[in-house]
Amino acid sequence: MTLPRSAADVLARHVLFEIESIDRMYLNVYQPRLQHARAVAGFIRHHLGFPAVSSAVLAPISEAFVTAIKTFARQKQVPIVDFVKGQRKDDVMHEYLAQFDRQEGVLFIGRAQEKTGVFRTEKRRGADGTPYPWIVRATAMVNHWYFYCLDEDFGPLFLKFSSYFPYTAKLCINGNEYAKRQAAKAGIAFTALDNGFAACEDPAAVQAICDRLSAEKIDALLRKWLALLPHPFTLADQDTGYRYDISILQAEFSLTQMLNRPVDGRIFFEQVIRDNLDLGRPDQVSLIFDRRIITKGRYATPGRFRTRVITDGVTPSLHIDYKNTRIKQYHKLGRALRTETTINDTRDFRLGRRLHNLPALRRIGFTANRRLLRVQTLSHDPANGATAIRATCHPVTTNTGTRVAGLRLTDPRAHALLTTLCQFRLQPAGFTNHDLRHHLAPLLGYTPDQITTSQASYDLRRLRTHDLIIRIRGTHRYQVTDAGLHHALFLTRLHDRFLRTGLAELSDPDPPTPSPLRTATRAYQTALDDLAQRAALAA
Repeated sequence: MTLPRSAADVLARHVLFEIESIDRMYLNVYQPRLQHARAVAGFIRHHLGFPAVSSAVLAPISEAFVTAIKTFARQKQVPIVDFVKGQRKDDVMHEYLAQFDRQEGVLFIGRAQEKTGVFRTEKRRGADGTPYPWIVRATAMVNHWYFYCLDEDFGPLFLKFSSYFPYTAKLCINGNEYAKRQAAKAGIAFTALDNGFAACEDPAAVQAICDRLSAEKIDALLRKWLALLPHPFTLADQDTGYRYDISILQAEFSLTQMLNRPVDGRIFFEQVIRDNLDLGRPDQVSLIFDRRIITKGRYATPGRFRTRVITDGVTPSLHIDYKNTRIKQYHKLGRALRTETTINDTRDFRLGRRLHNLPALRRIGFTANRRLLRVQTLSHDPANGATAIRATCHPVTTNTGTRVAGLRLTDPRAHALLTTLCQFRLQPAGFTNHDLRHHLAPLLGYTPDQITTSQASYDLRRLRTHDLIIRIRGTHRYQVTDAGLHHALFLTRLHDRFLRTGLAELSDPDPPTPSPLRTATRAYQTALDDLAQRAALAA
């Protein structure tokens, strides 16, 4: 019995190069000193100097901020776009990016209404019954302003501000875009693959660039754009400590493995899915994330443990969950295997959300990607099977440019040739052109004299070119290779005993007894027709 091998071991034979990188990061840009009602009341009383605590006194700040945004757009000739419901904001960004002719700047400013946390005034009463206003947390649908920018070092990004106090913002960056920008600056030749690398002159140098993307560089990026864009807080506010800080809302860590035979990548990945549908079990998830999983009792680990296969069109992707963390694996654009760990809550791993936790979070994400490939097992290397099918059944072009036809499985002559190989293996002294004609003719319904020597020579050439036979040195005799015997035995039995039998059962209009295959097929078709009728989809 063949023991399964890890996907990492099998994959190592087919990877040209691989890049580990922070992918998308969604960061919370917030005011640490304005996170609760008492702090906002202190801002109003002590910093702004208003005796009454009311959110009404904050309205002029909001109005001034919105006015500053519109003035900035007018002076810099930056278009303002109102997003509509269901519109993909990234699609709009790519449209403007395609027309942008500078190394750096604001592409456009987007506006959208979204729900967010705000502070509102609530009427309260003192011990003596006297009413007074107080600040409380609430949620509301408010305008958000998206600044879509192109940065010289980080590439495309956006910074989104709420138009209500305390003007919380979100920063979205892409580590692969950062790597591409830095590789271009370093003079490293590469071909882009969406937000990755399809080809690369120096993968080690690019990996070093990805490794250098640090919390300090991300913080410096934010400070740079806060200084360039309209700011809701004045310099006086910032000097007294009301400065933005960064926390991690979502971080993606990707491993992109470029394959030497891109078409085989889909075959490989589909086999991975078939062999690993149990990855969502707690014991497997525990291995992937190196965490203890408690399945029962008061302290049971929260969250669902599951494996999902989601198909977009004809492209499948594998999804594994642990608490709020997801791993997604898919065949990227038909050329690479992509494994992504997305951490949506750093506390799943007992880490804080502040940006300085990025190094520890990076280790967790990249380790999870690697552990997944080690936990995944494969019963065989499907790329080898694809190679064998091509070697036998597909045409071959020789070094001189001559095209030699393949042995197509359903072609009667090719099938007859494979059948004769099974017989010729029993002839230690080999076989000749004459032997081939005499064995091949009955299988095709001919007499030996109806197959010419030149026709047999053409068939011998096909078999030799596909490495199914070899010529015995110094003679005109041939021997069947080990691969020739193995492929001939398997393909002839597949044709005669599986395809022919199965199709006969399915196509027989009046079988004496219904076969299990025909019964199952009709039941499945009936169920589909019934579902279509109930869903009112049938014509």
